[in-house]
Amino acid sequence: MSENRRSQEVTKGHQRSPNRAMLRATGFQDEDFNKPIVGLANGYSTITPCNMGINTLAIRGEAALRKAGAMPQMFGTITISDGISMGTEGMKYSLVSRDVIADSIETACNGQSMDAVMAIGGCDKNMPGAIIAIARMNIPSIFVYGGTIKPGHLDGEDLTVVSSFEAVGQFSAGKIDEQQLTAIEKNACPGAGSCGGMFTANTMSSAIEAMGLSLPYSSTMAAEDEEKAESTEQSAVVLVDAVRKQILPKDILTRKAFENAISVIMAVGGSTNAVLHLLAIANTIGVKLTIDDFETIRQRVPVICDLKPSGRYVATDLHKAGGIPLVMKMLLKQGLLHGDAITVSGQTVAEVLADISETPSADQDVIRAWDNPMYKQGHLAILKGNLATEGAVAKISGVKNPQITGPARVFESEEDCLAAILDGKIKAGDIIIVRYEGPKGGPGMREMLAPTSAIIGAGLGDSVGLITDGRFSGGTYGLVVGHVAPEAAVGGTIGLVNEGDSITIDAHKKLLQINVSESELAQRKSQWQPPQPRYTRGVLAKYAKLVSSSSLGAVTDLNC
Repeated sequence: MSENRRSQEVTKGHQRSPNRAMLRATGFQDEDFNKPIVGLANGYSTITPCNMGINTLAIRGEAALRKAGAMPQMFGTITISDGISMGTEGMKYSLVSRDVIADSIETACNGQSMDAVMAIGGCDKNMPGAIIAIARMNIPSIFVYGGTIKPGHLDGEDLTVVSSFEAVGQFSAGKIDEQQLTAIEKNACPGAGSCGGMFTANTMSSAIEAMGLSLPYSSTMAAEDEEKAESTEQSAVVLVDAVRKQILPKDILTRKAFENAISVIMAVGGSTNAVLHLLAIANTIGVKLTIDDFETIRQRVPVICDLKPSGRYVATDLHKAGGIPLVMKMLLKQGLLHGDAITVSGQTVAEVLADISETPSADQDVIRAWDNPMYKQGHLAILKGNLATEGAVAKISGVKNPQITGPARVFESEEDCLAAILDGKIKAGDIIIVRYEGPKGGPGMREMLAPTSAIIGAGLGDSVGLITDGRFSGGTYGLVVGHVAPEAAVGGTIGLVNEGDSITIDAHKKLLQINVSESELAQRKSQWQPPQPRYTRGVLAKYAKLVSSSSLGAVTDLNC
């Protein structure tokens, strides 16, 4: 590369540029001005265990980039911990942080005219935020996952952070005592890394690997293992080669790549949040992807991995069993993966998977044989009906019968809902409605992990439904329906539901319905008034004004 992008833009053809003086202060020598400048977006923080090991990876990546012939320039990105903010007002900032992260990476890389970027993230919003930025900039890019946490252990059982949330429900239901509750809390999270089940972080790392923007096996490595640092170094080498070959995100993030990601998410039993994030990334890169595409792929892809939250195993077990490459090879063998999609290495998916076995080993049961799946179809069902005309996402793994009709129990916030569950006011057959928690109404579309975990802990997972215009944690399972659109705050039907109304959830018929006459709904609609904004200044106020429907990915630059 004859000059870095900054020099090309500033000098407009001149041989020398005064901005070199600033670069010399950062350590540039004469020969370095002909090397590609590679941004290193470092998601390190001590706020959350998901990100506290990332700085070590960033330093290893920085050295590897320099050795490979690039000039790395490290900068930080923010994060918040969903697990720590869950159930609080702070959770409203979670989805907002995805866009703040994307904006910060775009701003740093484009503001400094960087030639490429290596993004390192380790929690739910670092990952889609980084990929949205990569899609916006379209410069050679690679993503490095900070790695998954190892499972906690107690009394011979593996624990995850969700175990702690479910224990609260068990304690409130009188099923465990305070000593057991405290023991679970102390043992659930043993060290660095993202939540250990196939929750949102591991779902998105798997999706990014499936799309070809990270290296094979990297999505399920443990944060604290040496192979994660070695994979980071190899990622640096691959990225510098991608700069030389000018392999760009638009070459990788094609319609085929998104279909591959959705197939993998269904096969591993991934998080509902993947629907939201993949829609947002596709919108940014210019790929036509709709919420209905998830349903189409769901119907032909079985769940073949036995993973938490509804299954038995964690991501490190999946890694030992063959990881995402084995899952992808099984899908490829069945004609459910696009083998000709391009990856960041320049190889096709089929070439990357050439030496991978087509069948899982018989000495493990994390990845099931194709003819013995956990579920014959995917677990993320797209429901529509008069309660969600734009669609909603139901997670039906771990549910004996994904259909229920019952009386609505209406709550205007997550906190009120949780209090009712813990007080024993929710009974079998009830259908909980939690509204005004959507992208605009929350704002920020909080996750309902505390209520759903309390339902599971109380033993009501198969007999109580929960519907919300908010989101769910990747740790949630049960008869739950989220992302209801249009949301209550913009006049969606979920805002018209009255206590006691008959509600139907039917994943077989892909139906989400309030069993009230259209004339009655029209009458209620005529009397409905939009709520006053909950925030009038700051990032939440800006977000509420800009954010789109969840059915479009809850993006903030749709109409810019």
